[in-house]
Amino acid sequence: MTKMGNVVQFLKLEHIRLTKQIEGISAALAAFGESYESGGAGSRKMSAAGRAKIAAAQRARWAKARGETTSGSPVRKKRIMSAAGRKKIAAAQRARWAKVKTAKKST
Repeated sequence: MTKMGNVVQFLKLEHIRLTKQIEGISAALAAFGESYESGGAGSRKMSAAGRAKIAAAQRARWAKARGETTSGSPVRKKRIMSAAGRKKIAAAQRARWAKVKTAKKST
């Protein structure tokens, strides 16, 4: 029975110690908690004008990504190569490859 008495006494002492710690933490929360409950330094408020500026800038970025200007008309697209230009480039490339092939055959 003495062992059980020691266990009970140990548990009572542990309970007292933990109660003191909880009281200390509660006191710290009471001291510091008031400044953090209302938001403190982390809660900034933005004016309606500021939000409107940010929204307008974001709309402009999305319009640019979609390829529109601020007036709503589409941005001028990149130029495409004409068919004649493509044929000239293709012919020149064929000539270069022909030159490579003839040089390969001769060696």
